[in-house]
Amino acid sequence: MILPGGPHRVYLATRPVDFRKGHAGLSLIVQEVLGHDPFSGAVFVFRSKRGDAMKCLVWDQTGLVLIYKKLEGGAFQWPTPADGTIRLSPAQFSALFEGIDWRAVRAERRPRPTRAG
Repeated sequence: MILPGGPHRVYLATRPVDFRKGHAGLSLIVQEVLGHDPFSGAVFVFRSKRGDAMKCLVWDQTGLVLIYKKLEGGAFQWPTPADGTIRLSPAQFSALFEGIDWRAVRAERRPRPTRAG
């Protein structure tokens, strides 16, 4: 199942897209603009022009799944529009999907454990 926090690689397209696009149109953007394979199993996240809606496209081994979410009374926190993608961690994607500022989500780095023995 495709849910925020899952084991998927997540790529955030930084430029807004035409939200009239569906599976085929977004797949074409993934291939030709972002340079990725839409059938790789990664989640590709697209933003609306106003920033209050997102579409997520992912291949689930049986077909392309398109998820649409629109925030009521607010907007998602998006990076400054630029060409390309940003890779998000599962925790960052979960925060973005919930309407929380995903840029504040950071993994706490821990030193590598020493070998006991």
